[in-house]
Amino acid sequence: MNTIWHRKPNLSEIKKMSKKTIDEYLGIEITEVGDDFLAGKIPVNETTSQPYGIIHGGANIVLAESLGSIACAHVIDVEKEICFGQEVNASHIRPVFSGFVTGVAKPLHIGRGTHIWQIELKNEQDKLSCFVKLTMAIKKRADLNY
Repeated sequence: MNTIWHRKPNLSEIKKMSKKTIDEYLGIEITEVGDDFLAGKIPVNETTSQPYGIIHGGANIVLAESLGSIACAHVIDVEKEICFGQEVNASHIRPVFSGFVTGVAKPLHIGRGTHIWQIELKNEQDKLSCFVKLTMAIKKRADLNY
């Protein structure tokens, strides 16, 4: 299989880049890189749960958007382009009360102007807990007005 990466993600570099970000605050960890996917996890704890003791839907979305965004940034040439979230759609399927939620991001579409990522989140019993579709906008750095 051919790889999707322009620059293959390096787990230690990603960890350094995550310092002092929402990923570090919530305990998100990128755990695996394949030829066509990026995987990570988030703990279910007092920082990520809602008042009923289950993982907060927003925490699921942060994990999914982090996986998709990090993956997307390694598919494009970041010297020439920038990517950012344009739309996120999540279906929360089952509650997770403890342990970790793991996620795997895979591309559905890699185009010049948009990437669409599918992120499946699962509980520790490998049951689907949330399904996310993330659309990323890709822009030429030269075209941006900051």
